Amino acid sequence: MSTPSSPENNYDPAGSTQMFRAFVEEEPPQQPAASAAGGSKAGVILGVIAAVVVVAVVAWFALS
Repeated sequence: MSTPSSPENNYDPAGSTQMFRAFVEEEPPQQPAASAAGGSKAGVILGVIAAVVVVAVVAWFALS
């Protein structure tokens, strides 16, 4: 029989609870400004629209 004070039974459940609470209470990393992400998204949308217009113009000249 092993006694509760033996090294292999030296588990502290409160220690893992404290580590979990510290993990939960950490501040999340700040995300970049919304304007930068919105600007790149707007650029992609404008690029797709421009590509569609170019394809439509080329198709119109090819069929005329």
